[in-house]
Amino acid sequence: MSEITVTQNAEQHRYEAHLDGEVAGFAAYQLGDDVVVFTHTEVDDAHEGKGVGSSLVRGALDDVRSKGGHKVLARCPFVASWIDKHPDYADLLA
Repeated sequence: MSEITVTQNAEQHRYEAHLDGEVAGFAAYQLGDDVVVFTHTEVDDAHEGKGVGSSLVRGALDDVRSKGGHKVLARCPFVASWIDKHPDYADLLA
């Protein structure tokens, strides 16, 4: 199985999941003074069922945590559901 890498594309206000050299999914966000609002997550149909969405959210939240200073508002249902299933990330919620 190929490795999924997650990068921040600040110019497009989104985190991107890369698989096999292409963008397999993204999580769009809006950045406020002290909050990151996740608004939409999308995984390319060709990469459904490969763990892209989960890796994407984990990578994005890990990045927010590592930078510090921001809380998360999960307006995207996928991000909200993922955090519900991973309570060790609940401390990030605004």
